[in-house]
Amino acid sequence: MKLGGRIQASIEVLEDIMSRHTPATMALRDWGKSNRYAGSKDRSVIGNIVHDALRQKSSIAYRMDDDSARALALGTLVFNWDYSAEKLSEIFSGDKFSPSALTDREKRMMGGTIDLDDAPDWIKGDVPEWLWPAFENNFSDEALAEARALTKRPPMDIRVNKIRMERSKALDELARFKPEKTVLSPIGLRMYSETLEGRLPNIQPEAIFQTGGVEIQDEGSQLVSALVNAQPGEKILDYCAGGGGKSLALAADMDNQGALYAFDIDKRRLAPVYQRAMRAGTDIIDVRNPPVESLDDLKGKMDKVLIDAPCTGVGTWRRKPDAKWRLSEETLQRRNNEQTKILASAHQYLRPGGLLFYVTCSMLAEENEAQVYNFLETYKGFELLSAGEVWEEKFGVNGPKPWSEDGLTVTLTPASTNTDGFFFAVMEKQNAA
Repeated sequence: MKLGGRIQASIEVLEDIMSRHTPATMALRDWGKSNRYAGSKDRSVIGNIVHDALRQKSSIAYRMDDDSARALALGTLVFNWDYSAEKLSEIFSGDKFSPSALTDREKRMMGGTIDLDDAPDWIKGDVPEWLWPAFENNFSDEALAEARALTKRPPMDIRVNKIRMERSKALDELARFKPEKTVLSPIGLRMYSETLEGRLPNIQPEAIFQTGGVEIQDEGSQLVSALVNAQPGEKILDYCAGGGGKSLALAADMDNQGALYAFDIDKRRLAPVYQRAMRAGTDIIDVRNPPVESLDDLKGKMDKVLIDAPCTGVGTWRRKPDAKWRLSEETLQRRNNEQTKILASAHQYLRPGGLLFYVTCSMLAEENEAQVYNFLETYKGFELLSAGEVWEEKFGVNGPKPWSEDGLTVTLTPASTNTDGFFFAVMEKQNAA
């Protein structure tokens, strides 16, 4: 496909996403199935245009004075990919599969007729208008910088599995992908796409991945897993294990010694854990399928319980930009209710003196600090400990630092730590709560 045809395809995919509220991944997959002539490079360019348009949907629509799929695709190419209206006109005229010719109005808009400096902050930051007060509440004068950081493309991070190999060996085996050591995680590597059109490296077919030497995991997820400080011989419950990413990280920190229980209320989400654990070379993960009664024998016995709670996923907007435009106040309230119920259930598995870790991939106080303090108010036998002190012990005092509103909990963000957004808090069980 020529670029004109790729641009037209991106417009069609964006129309599907916007008119039918189809998740971007599904819309791109469906387009690919219907257009099997498109090669991997075609799909890469189309996907990049679509995702870049969604990352900055409101600001591009403002500058184009048009929120249609066509305007978003064209605005992405001009404002973010450094194409000019003249260059696009040339491309369109030479490809019968390209979009129709640019109108005079579109050319004017692409020339910068509307100044983004005059826009409201929620448009500048590409955050849904109803959610902007929450951003300002959380980040104050840095709210716009934090929001804009969520509109940038993310890198691909991988975690080196300490059970299988050292990071230096992984660097050598992946050298052709030009990996870099992550700044904070001592077991992480980071890779980028070399061009705007290209995709992130695909390491899954590589032997090092297939044999469990590395796992794909954002550095932020690696860091919050490390903050659990899992030790050999401990008994740990990963209460919302999902696909097992953090369970695998904890098992490696435990040197494959101890007992690690992986539970999730959705049995289907747990399905990948079995194969991933075998590949990683760990045999201490005991998968417990729902219902929650399968955990009855663990009550009062766990040294640590990790809750990676279901949330709005604000911290992953760089990777899933379509999700922010589907987010609603009703969804936020539903997630809040789920988080409250999970905290009320999960704490009962701890022994006295055990530690309860509450993690989300959100950057909203309603899902983070508010949940922690509501829990502490309800369950008097728990004390909030300083995650900030643990952060400095593990990752030093001179590197990037996460946000901390209270000096105890921490919030990682793309702007502060150059990772996905994550919240982390740790509470100690003083007695029977």
